[in-house]
Amino acid sequence: MKLEFTKMQGAGNDFIVIDAINQPVDLTPTQIKTLAHRQFGIGYDQLLLVESSTIADFKYRIFNADGSEVSQCGNGARCFVRFVIEQGLTSKHRIEVETASGIITLMLEESGLVTVNMGPPIFEPTSIPFIVDAVADTYTLDVGNQRLNIAAISMGNPHAVQIVDDIDTAPVLQIGSLIEVHPRFPERVNAGFMQIIDRHHIKLRVFERGSGETLACGTGACAAVVAGIQLGKLESPVQVSARGGELHIAWKGGTSPVMMTGPAVTVFTGSVTLI
Repeated sequence: MKLEFTKMQGAGNDFIVIDAINQPVDLTPTQIKTLAHRQFGIGYDQLLLVESSTIADFKYRIFNADGSEVSQCGNGARCFVRFVIEQGLTSKHRIEVETASGIITLMLEESGLVTVNMGPPIFEPTSIPFIVDAVADTYTLDVGNQRLNIAAISMGNPHAVQIVDDIDTAPVLQIGSLIEVHPRFPERVNAGFMQIIDRHHIKLRVFERGSGETLACGTGACAAVVAGIQLGKLESPVQVSARGGELHIAWKGGTSPVMMTGPAVTVFTGSVTLI
């Protein structure tokens, strides 16, 4: 099977995007994992599929580097809208896209940046999902021999956010890998490590489920800002400095949607033959 693909990145979070409307695509988890390998494949954090939809302009499917399918990816969503415009699949600069967690709205701005309406954050534990007795702003989580304080939020996928003093010395790889598979998160979880610079600026690192630490995580940025606002430590809008670039998050609170703005860049196009 020969596939045409486009390599893209949003703040360093990298993807291959595949048009599954104009070419047949039938990938197994093993093939996705092989293609994601940095040495033996193309290399990417997530694979994005563009499909037809009966309820929106397009359908958007996301696969992690380990072959697992997930419901949402914010940086990928920005790349998605740039891809469908550049490929001539739409002439619109504002599109609605069907995802496994609902319909999201994507907008290519005149500046070249992309704004995504990510929908409202989800705090209800059963919907995250997170095993706990009652909703709270923060929860304690026993990880190894440590007791951590986290906020648990879903932005279409689950996030456990903790505040750290210094993002550069935080044990992201060691603790993040343990949080990802914590039994209180039955579908695994993205582990966010947030350093607050001031009320409108944070630094963030995220250990993503199924991919490990990435240079940026769009839904992780949304979850971190929501957690900081809920705790009274941040005010909207908030600049999020990830290792791969800058994102801007706005949220009015309550059930209002989280708005994310950031870059989406095409790196190269190519084709691959799967044996």
